[in-house]
Amino acid sequence: MASTTTYTAAGPIRDFIGYGPKAPHAVWPNGAKVVVNLVLNYEEGAEYSWLEDGRNDNWGEYNIPNSPTVRDLGTETHFEYGARAGIWRLARLFDRYNVPVTVSACAVALQRNPAVIDWMKARGHDLLGHGLRWAEYSTVSREEEERELHQAVALYRELTGERPLGWNCRSYPSVNTRDLVVREGGFVYYSDPCNDDIPYFIDHNGTQILIVPYSKTLNDSRYLIAPGYSNPRDFAEDCRSAVGYLLEEAEEIGGRMLTIGIHARWTGQPNRASGLRDFIEYVQKTPGVAFMRRLDIARHWLDNHTTFRKGR
Repeated sequence: MASTTTYTAAGPIRDFIGYGPKAPHAVWPNGAKVVVNLVLNYEEGAEYSWLEDGRNDNWGEYNIPNSPTVRDLGTETHFEYGARAGIWRLARLFDRYNVPVTVSACAVALQRNPAVIDWMKARGHDLLGHGLRWAEYSTVSREEEERELHQAVALYRELTGERPLGWNCRSYPSVNTRDLVVREGGFVYYSDPCNDDIPYFIDHNGTQILIVPYSKTLNDSRYLIAPGYSNPRDFAEDCRSAVGYLLEEAEEIGGRMLTIGIHARWTGQPNRASGLRDFIEYVQKTPGVAFMRRLDIARHWLDNHTTFRKGR
């Protein structure tokens, strides 16, 4: 007999309904049926390291859950590759195809590589707040998480001249994250949830928040985990399949949104960059599909959601 035990815990109430069968019939700018948001995660220099934390991170090229209790130079230098070479290979790729992207960057990572900020500002890419460092906030106290959120926003301002207008933690936001983001204020949207295909609003203690959902489905972390990508063709084909299906679906239920997450240390490798290049070329040749920055998606939804007719 199945257990009927329930547990109480702080944090957001779960919602299994969402829009249900009647999602709004979204209309995107310039007649696009599917908008693709490329999120370039930039975490290099902000990860856990033995020198700063007495522990190693486990998201180098080999995801080793039980890292040795000494400096892990292999993982350290893999992160360094993302900052030294990978980020610039991807920057050249986006520049060559004139693709707008969202850079989900940790504040400390930007501090350690200011040229990334110069590139973002020169090309008009938007910043998605990704934490002071690439930390697991689900395991820290509310007070520590709030302190680091304040520090991150202040450091972003100092480095870039402006604050981030969206927020997305490392994979595991805490039960306090949403409340702290609301209390901090100044955000246009929030992107930790991965529970829908299109933006939606929630009420948080009387404050309306726009959620622009993230996704880990089309994510280059799948080069390291199973089921995953064995080669760049897998990545490109997976992304193309999603776009193709959403184009068909959009004819029936309106505009769709697709998030694709990449990382400087992974897709910044030349073999994997080729898969991203192939997908970019596919999008730019496919009618009805367009790249959009995350902030532009959020602002478009805020400005137009009341005009979208309800689904059937």
